[in-house]
Amino acid sequence: MGRGFKDMSRAMTDAPPPAEKIDPEETGWATAKTLAEALPYIQVYDRETVIIKYGGHAMGEEQVAKLFAADAVLLKLLGVHPVVVHGGGPQISRMLEKAGVKSTFIDGLRVTDAATMEVAEMVLSGAINKEIVHWINRAGAEADVRGVGLSGKDARLITVEKTRKTRRDPNSNIEQIVDLGFVGDPKKVDPKIIEALIYADEDYVPVIAPIGVSEDGATYNINADTVAGAIAGALKAKRMLLLTDVPGVLDGDGQLIRQLTLREARQMISNGGATGGMIPKLETAIAAVEAGVEAVVILDGRRPHAMLTELFTQYGAGTLVRA
Repeated sequence: MGRGFKDMSRAMTDAPPPAEKIDPEETGWATAKTLAEALPYIQVYDRETVIIKYGGHAMGEEQVAKLFAADAVLLKLLGVHPVVVHGGGPQISRMLEKAGVKSTFIDGLRVTDAATMEVAEMVLSGAINKEIVHWINRAGAEADVRGVGLSGKDARLITVEKTRKTRRDPNSNIEQIVDLGFVGDPKKVDPKIIEALIYADEDYVPVIAPIGVSEDGATYNINADTVAGAIAGALKAKRMLLLTDVPGVLDGDGQLIRQLTLREARQMISNGGATGGMIPKLETAIAAVEAGVEAVVILDGRRPHAMLTELFTQYGAGTLVRA
């Protein structure tokens, strides 16, 4: 059985090498066979919500963005409710450099002062968000599938609280409070605007920038993985796909781990099996599953049709994390 079922095989297959000569009839039969084999999985995800975290590094170049948009449109036409949450860290860094704003990082987290926040919102809610919406609109033009750009500021979607972080001083060993500026964590998610879009008679694909507002009206930048997890939990999504620039969670030999339970994911964090940027991704996956998401998959968003491979084939495309 495939990933859409309770008993999920996690085997690994290699795609066959391309034929030197293409027989149109054979290609047609192969395509029809692939569609027929996908039918059970398509039915599993029919009218189900899938949250897609589209990462800054996974966005890549224009051709990758076009393929991503086309796959998101296809998901909608197949009866799935895709909701896209995007990041943009690399793009923010480039814009800050152009603006002459120096970035400061503490334990890998960007300190966001007022000037940085202004640039971050411009890049996330403006350039990146509207570019993704544009490509979805282009890909879905014939079928009238439309991307709709939002941020956490729209319709009170995400209310945030200032991120509280501490670190231990290496000299005194005293724990100190670290002020990251306008960096927040979701305190409340009100998904009504998303639900209105995904259940509308028209075919809309919400595209959400990771910006939120505090109760006192201040604008905050939020980690995009965290936003995706919070929205997935609020919508009780069937799947959350974390698209990144690595194949998934790797073991000590560099081999892809096909599936992790929550207990195994926690162990990887605690024993050092997961390092760097994979730690917050696993933490996000754990939190999302605990909030009611059936499963979270960490996969390489640069691979063509990675989302379709994950959802509609027997073997999937990354590391699946579930209870």
